[in-house]
Amino acid sequence: MHYRQGQYDVTNTIRVSDPREVAHEVGRLLRALYPRADLTPVDTAFDVFTRIYAGTLPGYHGCDTAYHDVQHSLDVALAMARLLDGHERSAGPRGTLGARRAQLGIISALFHDVGYIRRRDETQLRNGAELTQVHVTRSGEFLARFLPTVGFAREASLARHMVHFTGYEMPLEAVRVRGTKDRRLGFLLGTADLVAQMADRAYPEKCRSFLYREFEACGLAGKQQPGKPAPIYSSPEDLLRKTPEFAAKLFKDRLDGYFEGAYRYIESHFDGQNPYLAEIRRHIDYIRRVVDTGQLELLRRNPESINAHELRGLIGAARSPRVRLRGLRTRRTRARTADSAPA
Repeated sequence: MHYRQGQYDVTNTIRVSDPREVAHEVGRLLRALYPRADLTPVDTAFDVFTRIYAGTLPGYHGCDTAYHDVQHSLDVALAMARLLDGHERSAGPRGTLGARRAQLGIISALFHDVGYIRRRDETQLRNGAELTQVHVTRSGEFLARFLPTVGFAREASLARHMVHFTGYEMPLEAVRVRGTKDRRLGFLLGTADLVAQMADRAYPEKCRSFLYREFEACGLAGKQQPGKPAPIYSSPEDLLRKTPEFAAKLFKDRLDGYFEGAYRYIESHFDGQNPYLAEIRRHIDYIRRVVDTGQLELLRRNPESINAHELRGLIGAARSPRVRLRGLRTRRTRARTADSAPA
């Protein structure tokens, strides 16, 4: 494999910091699976995602979290599309999720962390990371407002609950998603969130430099904050030391456990290979080596965070109130655009 660039996916072919590239690839996969489907809702979702994360959607500050940044959510959306592709190709005609659920899955993946974005009226907050322990609920609330604007009103309640498969604000058993196919979609969503971030090119360095800072902001790391529980991590090095054990628990309890090994659907997409799993194993082995030897200097990469400022520079939206992402729509309909985005 060629040297993998920091802003690229596990195949080193898609720049997952650029909404246009991810939208194009997601659209390509969905059109191949559902050639008759109208993908306007997904097109609109990419448009709104770009605007809210860039800080050009009225009422929102834009992305300012270093770990849960633009690239992470786009990486999750791409992983979700690939998981859906693998699932639909291997499920058989009666087991497929169908075009509507697939679009709901992509939209939910795009906005699964939108709860980190501060509203303009939340003047008491300095950074979105302060919302870590409530961001999933906030993401669900955003989805419940957004989905009716693109013709998915009946799925709004489902998405509001399903997004909790990506978080820790409630036990997985308490997530109120009942239908077999809806639960499978939720398992794919939770899986996409985990495998995308752990397979990120600079995952070890981002844990040390970015994730720890986010945990500090919400009281999960660093010094004890008044009125908050005792921190879990005492330092960036402590977080790294605990990461291999945390990853093992993720596989046991979630990826191989509650989510029923859904990550293996990637193998149907990649003709038997699972580049996400290979990258995750490599990262965890490397972190273990660094921790066991005490050679923290081996973490040499300088990770990049794609926040609102970087996104505006990338898409040239510093002065533009809207970023249009063409290419996903069909000729049959033209649904309402991002003008109907929830406030």
